[in-house]
Amino acid sequence: MEAAPQIKVGTVDIDDRRMGKKVKKESETPCKETFEPLTVEGKTPATAVLLLTSPEEDILIKACEAIHAFAEKGEENKVSLLGLGALEPVCQLIAHNNKLVRRNAFMALGIMANNSDVKNALKKIDVIPSIIDKLSLEEDVVVHEFATLCLASLSADFVCKVQIFDSKGLPPLIQLLSSPDPDVAKNSLEIIFNLVQDYKSRQALHKLGGIPPLLELLTSDYPVIQHLALKTLQNVTTDKDTFNTFRKQQGFEKLMDILSNKDFSDLHAEALQVVANCLRDSETFQLIHEGGGMTRLMEFVLTPNVPEIQSSAVKCIARAAQSPENRKLLLEQNVEKILVELLSVEDISVKTATCHAVPAMCFQRANKDSFRDLGGILAVVQLLNNESLELREAATWALSDLTHSNQLNALAVYEAGGHEILVQQLYGSCPRTVANSAATLGNMAEQEVIRCSILSHGAIQALVEPLKSTNLQVLVNSTRCLAVLTCDTKARTELQSAGGLQPLVNLLRSYNKEVLNNACLALSVCASDEATTAEMCKYGALEMLQEINESVNRKSSFSGLAMINLLNYNVSIKYSLTGHLASTDIIRDGFYDAGKVCACAGQRILTLEELSNQPVNQHRPIIVISTAAEKMKEDDKHKDETPPESPTKKPWKMMNDVSLQLLINKAKESILPLSDEREQYAALARLVSEAMGGAVEMEKLHEFSWVLHLSELKFQLQSNVVPIGLIKRGIYCHRALLFKCLVDSIGLSCTLIRGEYNRAWNEVLLFSRKSRNRHSSQPCCYIVDLMHQPGRLLTSNTPAAVQYQTI
Repeated sequence: MEAAPQIKVGTVDIDDRRMGKKVKKESETPCKETFEPLTVEGKTPATAVLLLTSPEEDILIKACEAIHAFAEKGEENKVSLLGLGALEPVCQLIAHNNKLVRRNAFMALGIMANNSDVKNALKKIDVIPSIIDKLSLEEDVVVHEFATLCLASLSADFVCKVQIFDSKGLPPLIQLLSSPDPDVAKNSLEIIFNLVQDYKSRQALHKLGGIPPLLELLTSDYPVIQHLALKTLQNVTTDKDTFNTFRKQQGFEKLMDILSNKDFSDLHAEALQVVANCLRDSETFQLIHEGGGMTRLMEFVLTPNVPEIQSSAVKCIARAAQSPENRKLLLEQNVEKILVELLSVEDISVKTATCHAVPAMCFQRANKDSFRDLGGILAVVQLLNNESLELREAATWALSDLTHSNQLNALAVYEAGGHEILVQQLYGSCPRTVANSAATLGNMAEQEVIRCSILSHGAIQALVEPLKSTNLQVLVNSTRCLAVLTCDTKARTELQSAGGLQPLVNLLRSYNKEVLNNACLALSVCASDEATTAEMCKYGALEMLQEINESVNRKSSFSGLAMINLLNYNVSIKYSLTGHLASTDIIRDGFYDAGKVCACAGQRILTLEELSNQPVNQHRPIIVISTAAEKMKEDDKHKDETPPESPTKKPWKMMNDVSLQLLINKAKESILPLSDEREQYAALARLVSEAMGGAVEMEKLHEFSWVLHLSELKFQLQSNVVPIGLIKRGIYCHRALLFKCLVDSIGLSCTLIRGEYNRAWNEVLLFSRKSRNRHSSQPCCYIVDLMHQPGRLLTSNTPAAVQYQTI
């Protein structure tokens, strides 16, 4: 630690460091008791800190001066002063009535505030309003210098920035930008630069007339001030109103003066960044073009030895190209060709800026084609292997834009081997790179040849982790890519094996519309086969979709389609939820009727295996379709492939239903040979009725003991699941299910509709005998009687049909 300067206190002259002259101490009101002047010599900082509470102004002046000198010598000294308690009395003295006390106190505080420990301590002291109060033009310039120095240190902190703004610090700071003292101007500018990082301060700067003094500082003799002024202008010109004022105050002219002066080459990069903000406006761009600014801009783009300037110039092009009018002017300058050339330069920042400029310049299809013809696609693909994360992110973004709705560009990326690298990029740590890669692969996968190649390089496995991301754009692009890739059966199987179905289903909980819609679309595609559909239902997909489709805000055509597709490939659940199977919904082995189910929020529909494992209960049995042939195949398979079962826990197997297989065989033998379609349905109805107890008169239905029969079957099987072929006394719901099963097995067509109170019926479409040869006639809908007069066909909506359907 530096030694403290000696402090001598007495009736002595005080050296004015700033003004270079002696200032005599003013006489004080003499006290009644006389006291001889006492000279004190202090050798430690603690003595100086102690003297900060003295009532004598000349002692305060000397003490503050000594503390300033001590603090200037190093960081350790500043921390030492903080520990000795110097900060609070110094903060109090900046508001002292004596001009010299205030000045020296500010000098001490300004130097100390550069230390991080002191800054943290100052945040706990409400000193900012007192500092701002001394920024008036009437105050000493030295006070201005050290007051702004202190605020410059504090303004880097967010809380302090807010306090400076709320304490009305911006107006005096704008005034001080015009101070003749360069230190004051520089400190004030630094504070303003920190403040305008926030939108509210940017707006206030404009309203308070801060743009003209900022522009004046561009001609300062001090480079540090010029750099700061350009950085501040770069920030504030993003606001439209500020930009308009900037233009009215000849801001562009001043920038062009800088850009045209080679002596100001150190300012060119920052000046170009300000220009980039303004080039979104087509009128401004036209003015620059007419004034020869375009030529100068292209010179900067082609400057090979100054990468910072070159990349800034390319950013200007990217910003200008956002306007169609500007883009047209740029294309006249052969900018596309220049961008392709810049992709091959050595500097990373230039290549990154170029990749960002490509989407802006290649907005139209013709420009995308032109960029490809110039070799730009290959050049961008080669950047995907670069070590720079920023460059890879920019390259993937360029490719996602170039391949959007452009199959030839997608093919060019494929031929360059880009899809292989993009698949690997899905494992990256940068969310934007992952999102861009997924978008590009999704664009490319619309072509079957490319899709197959993408899948062969492990794209499905690579997409599983992005499905768990918290980044919205990653989720949007990954789900869309998945929807395109999983139109392939092998890809769906791979997604299931890789554990990707559960995170996909989990995205149904998203409240982001785009994520939810894409997730529903991917689910719809994945529901193209029973295996993946069953897996998704296991994770609660149906229940979540039902909840979504009941929501006014969340439902969409995508969620509706996903629900339909899932149900179409799981007819058991479809029948439980909707109570209706169309003629196209084919009942196959494994179908089960668990009765009417309401998929409430958070309540999952149980699988057949789960229902089979439940203890026997008093509820209605679950009716299952299981043929003996299929069962025997499964038995043989298990004998050949599976190890001996554990004596404690056996794997679940579907029950053997030989009776159902015999019925199917009988239907094929006796029904199919019949030539008349009506007779086929009638004969099949009689077969079903015979199998389930025969005809029952309407008046004697209550005497038909079907309930007891089913209870006995459950007891015998010790299961809630009963194969339909074992039911020998069944009513409407059992007969209608068996009829639908047999119709589907022999290639006929009918529906299955559940009613109330164990009613169910089948509808068939037939041409009437009178008009069956008329091509223009429409078929009639009939209800098949399976209970009372088996084989009778009841015309839909007639009293007889309604009586059959209801109690």
